[in-house]
Order: sequence, then C-alpha cells, then structure tokens
Amino acid sequence: MNNLVQQIENEGMKESVPEFAIGDTVRVQQKIKEGDKERLQAFEGVVIARKNGGIRETFTVRKISYGVGVEKTFPIHSPKIASIEVVRKGKPRRAKLYYVRELTGRAAKVKSAENK
Repeated sequence: MNNLVQQIENEGMKESVPEFAIGDTVRVQQKIKEGDKERLQAFEGVVIARKNGGIRETFTVRKISYGVGVEKTFPIHSPKIASIEVVRKGKPRRAKLYYVRELTGRAAKVKSAENK
C-alpha cells in the first residue's frame, strides 16, 4: 500500500525545482485562468516559511503591496506554478520569519547573503 502511494506521489512531483531557502526573495509565476484564456501572474516577495516535504511541500511568500502586507502560500509541485525564480539570496537568522509580520520598512528587511 505504501509503495503505491509513493509511486503516485512521485508521478506528480516536478523534476526541476530551483534551490531557494527561507529569507530569499523569489518571483513566482502563477498560471491564472480567466474564462477560456490563461495568463501568467508574478508574485515577488520574501520566503518566510517552508513546510512539509515531498509532494506536500509548500512555501509562504510575503510582500508589501500599497502599504498592506500580503502573504501567499504556494505548493511547490503544483501544476499552477509555472516557474520560481530566485531574485536575491537572504541570510536569515531563524528557520521561520513570522516575526517580519509585525515589522515595517527597513526593519522588515532580511540581510543579503552577499553582505556578510
């Protein structure tokens, strides 16, 4: 039974998932269906969490849009995700960056990996 579940999960997993971690700024291209047309919509922000593993793995991206914090949780292996592009590497000091929710402006920035 376990082998059957694992086999089905492996079929749904993507082969090429880019390397990214908590604190990285990423641009996620998501497929949006409007009527009979399909387009790509970008969502760029800081990865504040990664959860689970295998086909159930998800990551949460946070950005500030018009002064309001917006968070989206994406399944990594979803067919709705066209691409994930790492814009900037971050150097966080924690495994989850939930504390960024209360911060604004410069305090909410994650240190860059290049500026050690």
